[in-house]
Amino acid sequence: MEEKAVLLDDQAMRRALTRIAHEIIERNKGIDDCVLVGIKTRGAYIAKRLAERIAAIEGKEIASGELDITLYRDDLSVKTENQQPLVRQIDIQHDVTNKKVVLVDDVLYTGRTVRAAMDAVMDLGRPAQIQLAVLIDRGHRELPIRADYVGKNIPTSSEERIVVHMNETDQEDRVLITE
Repeated sequence: MEEKAVLLDDQAMRRALTRIAHEIIERNKGIDDCVLVGIKTRGAYIAKRLAERIAAIEGKEIASGELDITLYRDDLSVKTENQQPLVRQIDIQHDVTNKKVVLVDDVLYTGRTVRAAMDAVMDLGRPAQIQLAVLIDRGHRELPIRADYVGKNIPTSSEERIVVHMNETDQEDRVLITE
C-alpha cells in the first residue's frame, strides 16, 4: 500500500472536530435532547472527543454511547453478494426514544455500516431523529445515506483507501489516502 497524501494532520483534525461540535450544538439548539453514538473503533473515539468539546462549549455533558459493528470488510477486499455489517455490541445507557441521535463514524463510504447502526438504534427505541457525523466522506455510496456533519469531503477512486490514525490506537492523529 502506497501512501499518496496526508489529508488531515493533527491540527486539521482538531479543527474539524471542533467545527462539527459547534454544528451539532447549533443545529439541535443545544444538547438537551441529543445522544452521541460512536461506531467502534475510531468512530467511538471521535464521539468521545466531540463529547469533550461539546461539554467545554455548553458547560454540561452530552449523553453518549457506542456500537460495535463488525464488517465483513467489504471496504477493503473483493466484494461478494452477502457481505453485510453485523452489530456485535451495543453500549448505550441512555433512552433514545424521542431523542436526536447523532451517529459518529470515521469514514463514510458505502453506507452499509451506517445502515446497520441505524437499525441497532431503532431496536433500542424510536428516536425523534437520527443524524450522522463523519470525519471523512469519501463518496461511493451504495445506499441513500448522507452525513449531516462532515469534517472533510474527499472524492476517491475505488482503488484508494482512506486510513484514519488516532492517538488512542495509532499513537498519532492524521488521515492518509493510500493506494
